Amino acid sequence: MDKLLIQLGVLLILLGLLTGLAIPKLKNPRMGLSSHLEGVLNGMLLMIVGLIWPRLTLSHAWLSVGFCLVVYAAFANWMATLLGAAWGARTLMPIAAGDHGTSSGREGVIGFLLVSLALSIIAASVLILVGLC
Repeated sequence: MDKLLIQLGVLLILLGLLTGLAIPKLKNPRMGLSSHLEGVLNGMLLMIVGLIWPRLTLSHAWLSVGFCLVVYAAFANWMATLLGAAWGARTLMPIAAGDHGTSSGREGVIGFLLVSLALSIIAASVLILVGLC
């Protein structure tokens, strides 16, 4: 799982860099910049977690849960901000959204991603912390 975390981290960095190239074409370029940064930073997070993964003392089942949670949170964070930039959404991101807005369905998708990724990364962080003890 550690090698896969590192590979997924590199992939997410690449996606973040490509998002940076798309910033001028997005409906909300400011949120596009947020998506670019989320991709790069969450990619680095996945790589760092991959490097410490062999040190975790958790059962295989808990390692699998932690893996899924951290990967979901990292990619959902990039995707939520990218969708917000493309759609001009403002759900839970009023500073980056400015005066933009979109349909309630799209706002709901982004809101779900943001809340679920927050819960996922908190749970993953707790598991990693327990695994390091």
